[in-house]
Parts: sequence; C-alpha cells; structure tokens
Amino acid sequence: MSTLSAAVLDSLQRLLPPQRGSALLQPMVQALIEALEQGALGLDLRSPQPDGVPPEAWPAAAVSALEEAGWLAGPEAPIVQDGLVLRWRRWHEQLQQCLSALEQRAQRRRPLQESEQKAALAAAAQAGLDPRQCQAVSAALGQDLVLLTGGPGTGKTSTVVQMLAACLRQTPSLRIHLAAPTGKAAARLASSVSHGSQGLDPTLQSLPSSTLHRLLEAQGELRFGRNRRHPLELDLLVVDELSMVDLPLMAALLEALPAEARLLLVGDANQLPPVGTGAVLEELCRPERLSLLGAAAVELRTTYRNDGAIAELAEQLRQQPNAVQGDLLAALQPSLQALTASDNVSWLEASSRSLPTPLLEALQQHAAALRQRCQALEWQGGRPSSEQSAALLAQLEELVVLSPLRLGPWGVEAVHRALLGDLAKSGPLHWPPGTPVLNRLNRADQGLANGDIGVVVQHHSERRVLMPGQRLLHPAQLSGAEPAFALTVHKSQGSQYRTVLFLLPANRALDPRLIYTGLTRAQRQATLITPVGAAKKPT
Repeated sequence: MSTLSAAVLDSLQRLLPPQRGSALLQPMVQALIEALEQGALGLDLRSPQPDGVPPEAWPAAAVSALEEAGWLAGPEAPIVQDGLVLRWRRWHEQLQQCLSALEQRAQRRRPLQESEQKAALAAAAQAGLDPRQCQAVSAALGQDLVLLTGGPGTGKTSTVVQMLAACLRQTPSLRIHLAAPTGKAAARLASSVSHGSQGLDPTLQSLPSSTLHRLLEAQGELRFGRNRRHPLELDLLVVDELSMVDLPLMAALLEALPAEARLLLVGDANQLPPVGTGAVLEELCRPERLSLLGAAAVELRTTYRNDGAIAELAEQLRQQPNAVQGDLLAALQPSLQALTASDNVSWLEASSRSLPTPLLEALQQHAAALRQRCQALEWQGGRPSSEQSAALLAQLEELVVLSPLRLGPWGVEAVHRALLGDLAKSGPLHWPPGTPVLNRLNRADQGLANGDIGVVVQHHSERRVLMPGQRLLHPAQLSGAEPAFALTVHKSQGSQYRTVLFLLPANRALDPRLIYTGLTRAQRQATLITPVGAAKKPT
C-alpha cells in the first residue's frame, strides 16, 4: 500500500463511526489512488476487480461497503458514483464543470449565412477534403466548439487549414492562435498549417503558436497569469495533441478563454492519456458525451497517407480492447511474423538482459552523425550559422529509442549509460557535443517548455546547448536536463522521428495505446524489439 493511500485511508477512517469499517475499504481506496496516479480520474466498475477485492465482492459488495461507511452517499461524501465509474468528489466536480462548459460551447450556434457555408464547403471539396472533413469545416463556421479526432494520416492538419481559411473568409479580422501541450508539437502544428495553406489567406502563413502553459502564462504548474479576470486575447484557439491535455490544464484554459471565442480541439483518441490527472479527450470520446456534442464532434476515419505496415499495425492496435493487455504481443504475433524486409516496420527478438547490439550500433551511428554536424558548425559573433543550426536540430529527429520504462535493462537510463557511461547522470556541461538534451521544466523566461529537446554544442572550450528557435543557452540554465537519445513513450508524445527503435520489456503489462503511441511516432521506419519468446501464445 502506498504512503499516499495509507494517509488517505487513515483520514477517511477517522470519519467512520465505531464498528463501521470493512475489509473492502482499504483495497478500494488503494485502487482509487492508483487510478489517479496513473492519470485516470476514476475506477471503472466494469474493469477487473482491484487487488484485495475478492471476485465475488466485485463490484456490488465493494460499492456497498463504501456506501455503508458513508463515503459514497450525500453531498459531502468524498467519493461519487457516476454511472459505472467511481471518482473522488474533487475531481468529479472539476470534470463535470469542464465537460459542461465544453458542451455549452458545442451547442451554441453562430449566425451563418447559407452562401457562406456553401462557399466554404465548395472550397474544401476543391481542396480534396472528404465529406467528414467538410463536415468539420461547416462545424467551425457555425459552432463555438469543434472536436476533431483521427489517427495518423487521416488529414487532420489539412482539415484544420481549411477550417481556419473558412473562418477567416467569414471574419477577416479573426485573431487566431495555435497551441499544443509541448513546444515541439506547437512548432510542428504551426509549420504544418503554414505549409498547407499555400494559396490561401496569407494570415495562415505566420500564425502565432505556443505551448498551452506559455499561452496561459504559467506561474508554476497550477497557477496561471491568464484567467477569468485576465482572459486570453484571441478569437479562435486551436489546441492540437489533445490526448496530452489533463483536466487541471483544461480547466485553466476554459477559465481563461473568452466566452465568445471559438475553440478547435484536435487529437488522436487512441494515444496514451496524459501523465497528469484526467484524460480529457478520453472523457469527451465516451459515447454519451459524443451524443451531447452532436455535430461538433467529427472523427476522421479515412487514411490518406500511405504508412504501410505502421498504419496496419496501428489499426490493429486500435481494435485491441484494454482487457487484452497481458496477451497483446501474442495477439500481434501473426502480423509481426508476416513482416518483410520491404516493410516500414521490422521486428527484432533479443535477450532482455542487455540492450540489443543492433540498437546500440544504430544509436552510435546517430551520435556520430550529430557529432560531425557539431564539429562542422561555423561560428560568427559567438553563434553558429542559422542554416547549420537548423540542420543540426533537424538531425535530432532522425532517430530515437523509445521505452515504456526509465529503469531496468531496457529502460531509458540503461540506454544513456551505454552511450555516455558515468556522465549520463551529470549534466549537459559534461556531455560530449552532439548529445541531445531534454528540458524537463517550463522556463517561461527562456521561452522553453517541458519536453523541448536541444543539443550540446562546443565553441573553443565552451559548451552551450542549442535549443529550438536557435536559442543558445549555458548548460547551467538547464538544471535537471536529461540526455535524449532515448525517451519514455509518454515523453515522445507530440514528436515525430524518422526512425524509431521501440523497446518493449517483458515485465511490463502492455497497453495497446502505449504501443500505438510509440509506433506512430515513426515517420519512415519503426523497429519493435521484444524479449525472446514474449510474443508466443501460452500453451
């Protein structure tokens, strides 16, 4: 039992009358706390029984024990039952407030002339959009909220471009802002919109973009300069990578968003939920919520980009229920065995006691390429040339190793020990030039967000870290930074790499969303690495 669970249970038991305790209370509190720690807001009564709860007691007797203790009844009860989900009251109330605010925006209608709608749909169809994409364009013109979902290659960005173009034709003075949970995702969104809007309104070529934390003027993790009293100064906000947005961040965003502003939420519902508490996209995609959103919710289903085996495996993972987690690799085995050398996914089985040799060789080649680019930098006035800097930062996205774990023989830290030795635990001041650097804090004064990745460079004897936007920082300005040759799958969200080497340790209960998220980070090639025999069906 965790320290947090024990403390919560002790506090709640102080509220119990004598003789009202139950042996089921402890495992239920433990399960609710563990759900929060894993980012889930509640405990689904349809899921397998939690540890410590007998099968015959799940869920009826366990729920009755909470009711008899007075923890599940009345306006002051600490736990709330919402249909088939149990939640702590605090999170339940915040969730209901957020969902209610989003539903109200979705149901508000904007004045829309039939001629405007026809012109927008004609332009979208001429641009090659399918009926669902055109539906999203129409929704953007007539409603205050649009939820646009779809997997990789389904045309989300091209749809967003046409939605924004239609809104600008309707209101040329519209103030638009692009945002995402990470700096890399925000920059990629802005670049994609700019690239995809050639021949459209020139405004789309240079839309402002930022992380959500920077947009809200974050002051720490839970305090923001933008709020109801100091709202955002915009008319339309696009939020990409919604799967990474947790409940507290969404609550802060809705508080700061002007009542009359339009909100366009974009995401892939099959990706991992956020690290923080409360998967907003997951909640919005529940059938009962989608029915309330109505025409404001548009799911893109047709894949236009030919991603080969990556797309085929991703679709197979979309169809896997969470209950299959323990046998997931076995379920994928036929598809993995059918892969050929010409596919953009390869499968490698290796001993889980150490890192596979092919992985280390690929990483060493990647590190050598980065080091060569660093050595070739031409410095003027204490700064490398902008063209070479851009090429070096682009080189960072050539290859990455992903793992669900930080620790263990196949964890992120093991990868960095293999490449950097004892220096892995030091800091960028001591890492060799060419080492990727992961910033782990929101640093508003430096224009950096948690998750931004730069690279160590050296000019004469001085080391600096080149960050996105070609900012050059002293290593001391990046306290807590980590090497980024390898990332956890969660840290990779919002990023794309041309080649992904994906370690799947055997001692991990695999969630289909985890493999889906890691696999779809690859643009060109992915290698799934599993322990020998892990994908075989048990006999």
